[in-house]
Amino acid sequence: MTAISPEQRPARLAVGAIGAGRVGAVLLAALARAGHRPAAVSAVSTASRRRAEALVPAAAVLPPDEVLARCELVVLAVPDDELAGLVSGLAASGRARPGTLVLHTSGAHGTDVLEPLTRVGCLPLALHPVMTFTGTSVDVERLAGACFGVTAPDELRLAGEALVIEMGAEPVWVPEPARPLYHAALAFGANNLVTVVNAAADLLADAGVEAPRRMLGPLLGAALDNALRQGDAALTGPVARGDAGTVRAHLDVLGEPELRAAYVALARLTAVRALAAGTLPAERAEPLLDVLAERGGA
Repeated sequence: MTAISPEQRPARLAVGAIGAGRVGAVLLAALARAGHRPAAVSAVSTASRRRAEALVPAAAVLPPDEVLARCELVVLAVPDDELAGLVSGLAASGRARPGTLVLHTSGAHGTDVLEPLTRVGCLPLALHPVMTFTGTSVDVERLAGACFGVTAPDELRLAGEALVIEMGAEPVWVPEPARPLYHAALAFGANNLVTVVNAAADLLADAGVEAPRRMLGPLLGAALDNALRQGDAALTGPVARGDAGTVRAHLDVLGEPELRAAYVALARLTAVRALAAGTLPAERAEPLLDVLAERGGA
């Protein structure tokens, strides 16, 4: 039996992206690899135009309303705070065609933000890729195994999940009311992880370590793996053990107020979770929490 290429599959859509940043151009390329036809992209900056040319060279560079008019599936990939204004402007342009699938990639929003376009006949989807992007072809490969947070009207849920699967990723359903909490969870984990890792590297450099990231790599990689596999049972270190004297010594050498405050806040959260998990005995928790209260101003 002859294999069918992606381009020969039925029901292929003309797809476009408004916003050719790191996310929009990559998703358009992933949809193209699934056999959809990249028809148009809105790209303003020189970097965006170069990214679109590299990832989806067949797509015409057009104004946003032209992308909407030309495509059957439109990806809105703009910053969270710009999404509502973009949607309102597109709806007011009069270029929307009933039946056009319009999806956005914002983690913070569900489909309610697309309501102006829904009123003029578009079909709303919220597909949020749970990964970081470089804006290169590497990201297309990284989508394999990644998750997408999917929010859609019930009648469009299967369509949204199918698009995610076509891009090689795993759809995970997120109800509309849960969208802010879902996004807060991801931001709390991923964004703070970057901050904590880089702050730790800076402290090691201050301590005279020549290659702090080389030192941190195996430790943090193992810690992340253990946390994902074991949950709170993976907690370790002076806070989880209740070593109040060690924690006091740490706070003595953390001169930057913001860093010291972050250490205290995270140590308190760790202590609470360790207590609940039974890894931190109550009798050791009390002096530890006293140190944190003394140094944290509470």
